[in-house]
Amino acid sequence: MAGGDDEYVYDEVTGEWRPASELAVAGQGDVEVRDASGNVLKDGDSVTLIKDLKVKGANQTLKQGTVIKSIRLTDNPEEIDCRHEAIKGLVLRTEFVRKR
Repeated sequence: MAGGDDEYVYDEVTGEWRPASELAVAGQGDVEVRDASGNVLKDGDSVTLIKDLKVKGANQTLKQGTVIKSIRLTDNPEEIDCRHEAIKGLVLRTEFVRKR
């Protein structure tokens, strides 16, 4: 019997008790992160800024058209984690980026 030691979790969407491992896999694709144009974003995508953004605490402005490579999705579907050579720990709102 597969998954005999599995914990069961109540899935409020379906109203059923389901194996926790099954819900963990299903939960990964539930939230789609979309850019300003409605394109679906995934980890590793490159994005372009659609407007100038002042970066708080860095005294710097990222210009429209700046390319940000290798984004990472966060728990919040409206924010992406980014790397930029001049700014560490950059988090951008998806409303200000467009997928390349």
